[in-house]
Amino acid sequence: MTYGPVESPDMPKLIGPYSQAVRAGEFLFVAGQPGLDPSTGSVPAGGFEAEARQALVNLRTVVEAAGASLGRVVKTTVFLTSAGDFTAMNQLFAEFFPAAPPVRSTPIVALPRGLRISIEAIAFLG
Repeated sequence: MTYGPVESPDMPKLIGPYSQAVRAGEFLFVAGQPGLDPSTGSVPAGGFEAEARQALVNLRTVVEAAGASLGRVVKTTVFLTSAGDFTAMNQLFAEFFPAAPPVRSTPIVALPRGLRISIEAIAFLG
């Protein structure tokens, strides 16, 4: 069985001591992807929508670094700090997952560094 972290210079920089993604057999487990711009390390200007879009772009980058696509994502957990952002997140989610969207949970939580969204995922690579 193939097991190990996925690494690529294209992936966003880590903000803690963890792996961005780990491949375990035919599954990819992706750590929570914040809406931080990888080139600046900060939240992009434009409010929640810009931050959420960046989180989804970061998720796509990590999944693609493992040789897959967002179409292979089977489960996501979208952590939001405000239920008021749920509608905007749904619209972006539909844009990034236009067909056969993955199963999703969306808890309302506190996030570090003033972040408003973080998205973790499981993808099937088989």
